[in-house]
Amino acid sequence: MNSRMSVVLNKFKTRITSYPPGMCPLVLYRSLLQMSMNQSCGKCVPCRDGLCEVERLLAAILRGEGSQEILDKMESMCKMIAQSADCAVGVVAANMVLDSMAEFADEYQSHINERRCVENTIQTVPCVTMCPAHVNVPGYIALVKEKRWADAINLIRDKNPFPTACAMVCEHPCENKCRRSIIDEPINIRGLKKFAVDQLNAREAVLPKANVKTGKKIAIVGGGPSGLTCAYFLALMGHKAVVFDEHEKLGGMLRYGIPEYRLPKEKLDDDIQSILKAGDIEIKCGTKVGRDIQLDELKKNYDALYLGIGAQIGNRMPIENADCPNVIPAADFLQKVAKGEKIDLTGKRVVLIGGGNVAMDAARTAARLNAATIHVFTRKRDDMTALSSEIRSAMQEGVRFRTLLSFLNIEADKESGLATAVWLQPQILGPYDKNGLMTTEHSSAYPYRFKCDLLILGVGQRSDSAAFEAAGLPVERGRILADEACQVKGADGKLAEGIFSGGDCVTGPSTAINAIAAGQVAAYNIDEYLGYHHKVECSVTVPGALPNNCVPTGRAMIEERDPFERVCDFGHVEIPMTEEEGFREASRCLRCDHFGCGSMVGGMGE
Repeated sequence: MNSRMSVVLNKFKTRITSYPPGMCPLVLYRSLLQMSMNQSCGKCVPCRDGLCEVERLLAAILRGEGSQEILDKMESMCKMIAQSADCAVGVVAANMVLDSMAEFADEYQSHINERRCVENTIQTVPCVTMCPAHVNVPGYIALVKEKRWADAINLIRDKNPFPTACAMVCEHPCENKCRRSIIDEPINIRGLKKFAVDQLNAREAVLPKANVKTGKKIAIVGGGPSGLTCAYFLALMGHKAVVFDEHEKLGGMLRYGIPEYRLPKEKLDDDIQSILKAGDIEIKCGTKVGRDIQLDELKKNYDALYLGIGAQIGNRMPIENADCPNVIPAADFLQKVAKGEKIDLTGKRVVLIGGGNVAMDAARTAARLNAATIHVFTRKRDDMTALSSEIRSAMQEGVRFRTLLSFLNIEADKESGLATAVWLQPQILGPYDKNGLMTTEHSSAYPYRFKCDLLILGVGQRSDSAAFEAAGLPVERGRILADEACQVKGADGKLAEGIFSGGDCVTGPSTAINAIAAGQVAAYNIDEYLGYHHKVECSVTVPGALPNNCVPTGRAMIEERDPFERVCDFGHVEIPMTEEEGFREASRCLRCDHFGCGSMVGGMGE
């Protein structure tokens, strides 16, 4: 009985996980409240009867029969239940509704005053909505299923000109709400993208035809994913894009921050060369704004300006001995390796502070440089923000992890000037904060001394924004201030004329797909600013949807080379899917663009 019940509960859990984006939050909270009501043992009146009354009031609001009086009554009843219920079922359920009333106050008022959701909420296709660039995911999966590789690549390029790079390094947020979870597991969307580019080199997929030339010229500062995406779309619209980058080669953090074993640079070059063929794009590498050219020159000589400078400078800690020669930020360490600097860690004890994806890249890179031991320390489990697959792969390659250790200071040898050990304070877990994250406090245990030969700090990155701040652009804590349309704010608070910015230099360190999305948004808004309303045409026809395959089927995973083999070199770690795996995985797609959802984002239907 218990085993059968656990199966049923797990299926219910996956249904909660796959709640679609665009759903009315009040409907969601009502369903969670009903679930809490079912958990009540019925012994205490506040939980047994009170939750039922709260649910009745919430249902009235959703039916359009609500009033401020009903809302006030619901609030006071929830407070009473939270204070008087005998157990956690009533307390947590009542507090959950109170939280919803604070977090979605505008939704409650809209349902009471307008008898509708704030923005006429409609369920959208989960994978398309969750993708920051809003790529037509069901469409390209359907094309993969029909072996139309070039069309699949070009449908991806309709929103994202980096199909190959994203196929290898994207964090695939598109899978987080996949409706296939209701049946078994999410579609391996990144895996299918990689399956497509494994079958056909992206250079061989013919690009859309560029619009007639407009005579407009846009300067783009930064040749990373955001800047190159902006250049790609502007070139297709008919504008001239001139890209300035301080490095010798294009790619930004895709080239200098992501290791070769995850993203082979020849594969990155496939995407970059395709982008450069899109239209009138001029490249000026080895050129840094503030050193080789001034911002005022760009503003004077170009019709618009886009700043996509990324966040490539690794942070150091403001503590003694953080400037020792063998203490290095993770981002700087990865850039040194990417630029071909010879680093031999044979016999060295490496310590890494931090648990993000950049930290995992640094730890796995150190393993390939023959480090004797690699230890990753974090303060709490919440600090392990890297993808679970990256953490698992690092463990397989010999990286060791310890949490609940707070970093105190660095011990250095006075004669050599080198860091010799780190001091760590054991922690104990405390209450969760308002964001649902664990808090910690110092344990009564004594501080912990750990010897090291190399200390890597994976504690974040920042932008090289000093030149832009000196030129009068608004910069706050190293980030350029820009709105959702990527337009930079002026020093007086008004929008700066013709200056746009996006990606990591605005948001802080994020993912490649977020930077790509910012470049896409900026390109369309620059086009509007210049007085146009171009559309980049995608001539790909998406196959019609077939009846859903609802037979529970295992998810095809991207396998990696044996850990003991792959840790010895920087060769690509992932093994291509077989045709059988790829087609079977594509057949699991439920085609939510046709079935079960209200709308596609951005009008990307057939």
